[in-house]
Amino acid sequence: MLRIRQVAVIGAGTMGSQLAALFSGLGLSVRLFDIVPSGASDRLQLPRQALARLRAMKPAPAYLPDDLQAIVPANLEDHLHHLAEADWVVEAVVERLDVKRAVWGGLAAHVRPDAVLSTNTSGLSIAAIAQALPPDRRRRFLGTHFFNPPRYLALLEVVPGPETDPALVRAMVEFGRNILGKGVVVCRDTPYFIANRLGLYGIMATFRAMEELGLDFAAVDAVTGPAMGRPRSATFRTLDLVGLDVLADSLRNLAAALPAEAEHFRVPGVVEQLVQRGWLGEKAGRGFYCREGDQILVLDPATFTYRPRAAVSFASLEAARSREQPGERLRVLLEADDPAGRLAWRVLRDGWRYAAERLEEVAGGRVDAVDQALRWGFGWELGAFEAWDAAGVPETVARMERDGVAVPAAVHELLASGRRGWYERRDGASWFFSPGRGPLPVEEDPRTLTFAARKQAGGLVRSWPGASLVDLGDGVLGVELHSPKDAIGADILVALQAAAEQAPRGWRAVVVGTDRPNFGVGANLVLLLTAAQEGDWEAIDRMVRDFQHTLQALKFLDVPAVAAVTGLTLGGAAEIALHAARIVASAETYMGLVEAGAGLVPAGGGCKEMLLRALALLPQEAEERRGARSMAPPADPMPWIARVFETIATARVSGSAHEARRLGFLGPCDPIVPSRLQLLWAARQEALHLAEAGWKPPRPARVAVAGEDGYAALQLAAYTMQQAGRATEHDVRIAQELARILTGGPVPAGTQVPESYLLDLEREAFGRLCRTPQTQARMLHLLQRGKPLRN
Repeated sequence: MLRIRQVAVIGAGTMGSQLAALFSGLGLSVRLFDIVPSGASDRLQLPRQALARLRAMKPAPAYLPDDLQAIVPANLEDHLHHLAEADWVVEAVVERLDVKRAVWGGLAAHVRPDAVLSTNTSGLSIAAIAQALPPDRRRRFLGTHFFNPPRYLALLEVVPGPETDPALVRAMVEFGRNILGKGVVVCRDTPYFIANRLGLYGIMATFRAMEELGLDFAAVDAVTGPAMGRPRSATFRTLDLVGLDVLADSLRNLAAALPAEAEHFRVPGVVEQLVQRGWLGEKAGRGFYCREGDQILVLDPATFTYRPRAAVSFASLEAARSREQPGERLRVLLEADDPAGRLAWRVLRDGWRYAAERLEEVAGGRVDAVDQALRWGFGWELGAFEAWDAAGVPETVARMERDGVAVPAAVHELLASGRRGWYERRDGASWFFSPGRGPLPVEEDPRTLTFAARKQAGGLVRSWPGASLVDLGDGVLGVELHSPKDAIGADILVALQAAAEQAPRGWRAVVVGTDRPNFGVGANLVLLLTAAQEGDWEAIDRMVRDFQHTLQALKFLDVPAVAAVTGLTLGGAAEIALHAARIVASAETYMGLVEAGAGLVPAGGGCKEMLLRALALLPQEAEERRGARSMAPPADPMPWIARVFETIATARVSGSAHEARRLGFLGPCDPIVPSRLQLLWAARQEALHLAEAGWKPPRPARVAVAGEDGYAALQLAAYTMQQAGRATEHDVRIAQELARILTGGPVPAGTQVPESYLLDLEREAFGRLCRTPQTQARMLHLLQRGKPLRN
């Protein structure tokens, strides 16, 4: 495997600085280089300014603020000798061929012969840039195109030049997957590679369809977002985020590189005018949209003024939103004869045709590479060819022909082979049809494991609407969470209970996880609020008891249970994870016990488990102190309890898995996986490791609680927050209930209590809060508005 420990990033602009933040957070040593500005008194001015910008950026480009402290600023005059220390030199300067060649011409004499050399270009020719290097260095040179922002977007396009060593390409693919945590696609050295080439064409197809149908930007975004299996930012909000100047430059570059296709990539007039006015999108405060107070306004291109967004209501959109699977949503849209359906059809039709026409050129006929690039680069749920299969290839081809659209030869070849789609599943593996080659196996990361693939291979054990039991292989039973809107409902509890019953009967371990972006967003508030409004306190008590019983069973299983968490892991979902023997988290895990926002406290054992995790660190701290000073007193638990109290009382959510560890949600033995794509595989490996090591379930804990003194201290902290204007009267009420749980309430300090006692305190506090009008108002507000009410 390629050994890279030290990285030199050349260029401290937007992309270079964010790459430095990403690499530093992954444990690599990073130097960030840039030029010395003429007349500058500070010869490190540009990298230092870049680091300052990174600290202010939202969303954060680094997993932790400390990651930025570890980046060493450098310049390209005084510090060139440090390039010889770098295992990898990655250049990310401005997207101009002359500039990139000049930079590499100046670096060539200073880099090691065995160093990896790469350019982060979004579409310039790798072969042309490589000409600036001596012939012996070109074998170590390739393109590594990260998507912006590099921390959050999964795609890494690896682009070899004509002289790149094939062994280096294979090594960088492995390094990208396993160390950088990326979904890696190997691309041909063609203009703008795969994702941007097809993505920019799709954007232009959207502009054309919008004009033909007379729709506005907001209506287009309503259709081209989740209804089509694409991100909520859809088309024009995404372009605002990217920057309209970046869009215009990319289109001009692509048109220049592809003169035969220049008409396809002509910069739209509205974009030209926005760029001329400096209305470049998010960074300029206005573009296709602008914000005034709490209101988002949309551009009227006829007058170049902004107006409130009109409500977008199409029957097909409402019908599509009710469908859970992206393929079902697409079919609903395409069957509709309304503006939403017509827009979706034209955008998809033109995108499919272009992808098929350019398949050989951009991807060497690899359908899977195209779909992976579009999913990982743009956050689509389905790539172009996957979406085409979902819509039905024969049916859509017939419709294209009725529209008078030329169907590419590759599509005719597919249908002539007797196939009805680009993909098929056989012999336990996925295959795709490659024109001129026939069926080829889908290239997959060997560390990728999904519930969907295991179910396709016959691994489904049992299923409910919101959860499934799945054989993950090697004797590991998987509990897949897939409830509507990622809520923790009755189905998930039933599945966890079934797993607890089945696990000792021949299974080696259990893994709880999901194929979805989020592990879970908390309990089903609709059921809880309904019961509270009806005054059915017995039903609420039964709900909480059932949840507690289920999670205790998970904790004390005879086989190890591992939670594979990713994305939003909130409230009850976090409580599930906290009861596992191990948590394996993707780097992008946002974990928190957020019940205070709904006027509640965690009642599934979350308070108890956070307290136990905090107190488990005390003997270690005390031992370290005794080693330094033999007469040191025992460690005081209150600072640790106070940290747990503040985290839960303020509903704090981690900004990454690394921050989740600092907040106490992850323990020192809970692994963090850079790649979301490898998460389930890593969780299965961790579960098997625990089983092979002779896993024994823990004994029920007994806790020496802080008692009356601790309870009083936390109450004082809550009142102090109120006096400072950081807490309402009801916040204080919630905090008092939380303080009672975490300290054991009004009992003498040091009283030993079983963990069941803490569960009783959680359940009782939860019930009392449910009876208050303020908590019921908070739950209702969350359901209606999607954000907390401060009452």
